[in-house]
Amino acid sequence: MPLVTTTEMFKKAYNGGYAIGAFNVNNMEIVQAITEAARELHSPVILQASAGARKYAQAAYLRHLVEAAVEATDNEIPIALHLDHGADFEVCKDCIDNGFTSVMIDGSSRPYEENIEVSRKVADYAHDNGVVVEAELGTLAGVEDDVNVAAETAQYTDPDQVVDFVNRTGVDSLAIAIGTSHGAYKFKPGTQPHIRLDILAEIVEKLPGFPIVLHGSSSVPQSHVKTINEYGGALQGAIGIPEDQLRDAARSAVCKINIDSDLRLAMTAGVREHLAKHPSHFDPRQYLADGRNNVKALVRDKIINVLGSENKA
Repeated sequence: MPLVTTTEMFKKAYNGGYAIGAFNVNNMEIVQAITEAARELHSPVILQASAGARKYAQAAYLRHLVEAAVEATDNEIPIALHLDHGADFEVCKDCIDNGFTSVMIDGSSRPYEENIEVSRKVADYAHDNGVVVEAELGTLAGVEDDVNVAAETAQYTDPDQVVDFVNRTGVDSLAIAIGTSHGAYKFKPGTQPHIRLDILAEIVEKLPGFPIVLHGSSSVPQSHVKTINEYGGALQGAIGIPEDQLRDAARSAVCKINIDSDLRLAMTAGVREHLAKHPSHFDPRQYLADGRNNVKALVRDKIINVLGSENKA
């Protein structure tokens, strides 16, 4: 099958009590690792590109890498290509015009009415071109690529606004802020991250059947943090969202869970360990292969133990 939108994916996920993994891609090895894992587990998957990824790899390369993944998986699983955190209408339009099947317009840092205005404009253009749209209401703390929100300025999504926002914008899914965070979240000593499932429940009650999205949902595997630190890193204090909380959210209305930092940690741990153990190696195919294997193993674990999307393709 060709690249698909997330419409049918989300309908099945909502009714089935699972979520689709939206994995950020930056290079060939990461695309390969994600799609190989998804194919082996017969799971639908979303490959998403941030502004940083599009700048690093260039949009045309990313698009063709994803198209190659569709071919390499023999069209056995649904794959969507999604723009992560589109900053404005022009960026979203460019992606829509160049083969993306889903885009996110992130107006969450704007005043409420401006967020509605730009989200509606993107939704109108996207729908005219057969593309679906995600928007965001509320702001997550953390740093990731071009997203940088201080903890003191982050705010939970207001359940009293969601119906008005969705009705006036016409978007197809909604990213909400309920305690997740971009990047490898660093908490104060003695504190733990916590998803506000009570806020999620209020939103679900007000938007029955509507797909919800969670950003900043990496769990920061401590095995990879330990490996990176062992071979010269400095990631002490990096901690993520407990996976049992993410699984509870997936059993509710959360149909898309974004994962990026975990992929970076897995890739970096594999490369660092390989070069430390084999200092004479200079062939990138050798050390990148170890990074790719780490990413693939991580994606398999997410599909089985967090998302619940195994055998749902």
